[in-house]
This record gives sequence, C-alpha cells and structure tokens, in this order.
Amino acid sequence: MATKKFPEGFIWGAATSAQQIEGGRHEGGRGESIWDRFASEPGRIADGSNSDVACDHYHRWAEDVALMKDLGLGGYRFSIAWPRIFPHGRGAVNSAGLDFYDALVDNLLEAGIRPFPTLYHWDLPQALQETGGWANREIVDHFAHYSAAVVRRLGDRVKQWVTHNEPWCISVLGHEEGPHAPGHKDPFEALQVAHHLHLSHGRATRVIRQEVADAEVGVVNNYCPAYPASGSEADHDAARWFDGFFNRWFLDPVFLGKYPEDAIADRVARGHLPGPEMSFVEQGDMAEIAAPQDFMGINYYSRNVMRSNDQGHPEAVPMAAKEELTDMQWEVFPEGLYKSLMDVNRNYAPKKIYVAENGAAYNVPAEKSGRIADDKRIFYLQQHLLAIARAIDAGVPVDGYYAWTLLDNFEWAMGYEKKFGLYAMEQDSLKRLPKDSAIWYRGVIAASAVDDSPLIPDQGETRAN
Repeated sequence: MATKKFPEGFIWGAATSAQQIEGGRHEGGRGESIWDRFASEPGRIADGSNSDVACDHYHRWAEDVALMKDLGLGGYRFSIAWPRIFPHGRGAVNSAGLDFYDALVDNLLEAGIRPFPTLYHWDLPQALQETGGWANREIVDHFAHYSAAVVRRLGDRVKQWVTHNEPWCISVLGHEEGPHAPGHKDPFEALQVAHHLHLSHGRATRVIRQEVADAEVGVVNNYCPAYPASGSEADHDAARWFDGFFNRWFLDPVFLGKYPEDAIADRVARGHLPGPEMSFVEQGDMAEIAAPQDFMGINYYSRNVMRSNDQGHPEAVPMAAKEELTDMQWEVFPEGLYKSLMDVNRNYAPKKIYVAENGAAYNVPAEKSGRIADDKRIFYLQQHLLAIARAIDAGVPVDGYYAWTLLDNFEWAMGYEKKFGLYAMEQDSLKRLPKDSAIWYRGVIAASAVDDSPLIPDQGETRAN
C-alpha cells in the first residue's frame, strides 16, 4: 500500500449548479430560465421531471453548508442563477436574488469554506433566448452587465470567479445536437454560440477585474482526451478530429488567441461553415477572448476512443464491457485524467489548474440499515485522485479538486435518474443521506491524502481512505 499526500494548501471541494439543486423556481423574484421552459416540453426530460423544486437548496442551503462543513470541504463550487439576478436577463437588478447568494457566501466563509462561484452554468433567462440567446451578439454585453452586478455585490469576499461552465455543452448539446436547452440543431448557430461564449468570457474577465482588483478569473471546460482505436493513419486522424471538435475549439481561443486551423477546415468540409473566414468573428474579438487567465478549470469524466468508419467518418468506439461502465455508459478511465492534465499543462501552460468536476453516476439503493454502499463510486474517486497526484508529481500545477457532486440532483435531460451525489436525496422528503463515498471522502480530506489500498466495504462509520 502506498499513500499519496497532496500539497499543503490543496483545496478539497465539491461542486453543484443552481439549476440542478436550488429549486424555488417561482420565489424571490426569480425569472424563467431556458431549462425551465425546456423541461416543460413533453419528451425533453427522460423521466418527465423538472427542477422546480430540485434539492430545495433555496430553502435548505444552511443545512447543505453544514453537510459541507462536516465533510471538511475547503472549497465549494456553485453557480449563480442569472434569472435570480435579472429575471428578464437585463434591466433592473433583483435585490432578493443577490441577497440569497450574499447569505450563502457569508455562511460558507463562517464554515471555513472558500466560495468558488460560476457565473453561467447553462440557465440563461428565457427572455434573452427569445431575442436570440447566445446566437445574438448583444448577449455579450448583457453577460458583462450581469457579471458586474454580481461581482460588485460579492467581490469584497469572493476572490475567485468562473465565467462559464463547459461552453462545449452549451454550444454543441444545446444548439447543434439538441438534447440540451434550448434544443436547437443548427451547426452554424452552434459555432456562433461558441464564439459569443468565448467573447463574453473575455469581456467579463475585464469587467470582473475592474470591479475587484485582486480577483482571480478563469473558465471551466470539459476535457475529453481522444485515443485512436488502432495505429492506422485514418484512426489517428479521427482522434485528431475529435480533439479539435471537443477540446481545442474551446481552449485555443482563450489561451492562444485563435481557432485551430485544422478544426476550421473540418467544419468547412462538413458544410457547417461556408468558408474559413467565420463571419461572426469581428476585428478585435480574438484579443479580447485571450485575456490573461489566472487559472483553468477542467471537468473530466471519461475518454473517447475514435476510429474511421467504413464511410471514412470519425466515430466513437466503446472500449469497456457494459457492466464496467458507469450509469452514464461512460468508461472508467482514470489514466485519461492524467493525460488531460499533462496535455493541458504542456499545450497551454495555465498558472494553475482546478479539477472542477469529476465523479461517477451509480444508482445504489439504501440497505435496510440505511447504509448506501457505493463502492464503485469510491473506487472511481480513488483512482482519479491517484491520477491527479501523479500529475502533480510530474509538475502540473493542480491546486484543487471539486467532486461532482454534493447531492443527487436534477441531471439535466436525464432528470433524477442518474445519481452522482456523495449524498443521496429522498425524492419525497428531500432528506439528505450520506453514502459511503461521503464518509470515505471525509477521510481523504482530513488526511489530505489518498492511498491505493483495495477498497473493501466495512460496516463502520469510518472507512479507511
């Protein structure tokens, strides 16, 4: 058995998002979001549910902060709901919305937990969607105005800010493939959306620093390393295509000030762009997008293995037996996190990196005793933490880890079917129930270390970490 100690000051955290846990849809002056509207459309959400109540964090936030304190968290990554601050996306600020987050921040600080808020985690005010949403360039100014209002209120206590969470999901899943709100299927629109997200990130970065001189600003991207299915040139090119489509399209503009030329050519070849000039990119945009960043956030869950099919098109290849997948049908592949951290450090050299989301969905029912023995989740977390430790030893500046997620919650288009939480939530009573993974993670945090011992279930309250 070997124990890996993490550096002094390493932040141990957990992550959530407003739309997924808050509820209180019609309270405190909150406006409608695109996900409220999306969930109201039949067939959009797998279990027919919505997030009107979700985990009721809007009313139970103090209870949830107490759970975080009991875990020993040093950081909490949450998101601000834009419709709570500006119910119509713009106009007069809703003071009650800011009051909610003001109280949350104060309570977190009293518990010794660093607030790490994200300004946009997918809950666009519906009123802005009706004027074009992220496809309308005007949204860049609306986002900057919203960011300034939030930071002006909280920035005396909150010093780290994430602009966007996972621009790939917003643009591709929301506007190209359609399973996420607003449910569009227009590849060119998706590229416009991605560009406006980049540009709004750059503009908000400047606005945040104007409001809070010592603020740290960054963006969080989901990162999925691409592996070729074989040594063939065609399969290697399929992996290159995926890397350009999923990773580099969203990292190169922010860190290198340009879109990847090969990925532009791929989009032109597929008819998603009329040509390489990209009409939605205006003079000065790329310089604004590439504002210096204080950190980078990486969300990692699994890898993609790519091959060229019989028609010469890139496609993903399943690499694990069905019984070895998580409930999301994702392969458990911790080596991919190590590769992601190494690649990002080599290609972009961020000042520091946070693993801003990492976790696994397993639906484990409670035993008669009430115990929830989610051993597969513990194994997943253990192996990925060991991968992070390896990357740190190799010189990658990883400063913190935020487990996804604190509570079982509204998992977007899958409703409440997929369970990522360290704590279960009884759907009727909304009672929070600790899983074995929460007890295990508490031990890891207390030691700031993880060992590679076999994870054998025991019946006690204190599982070895």
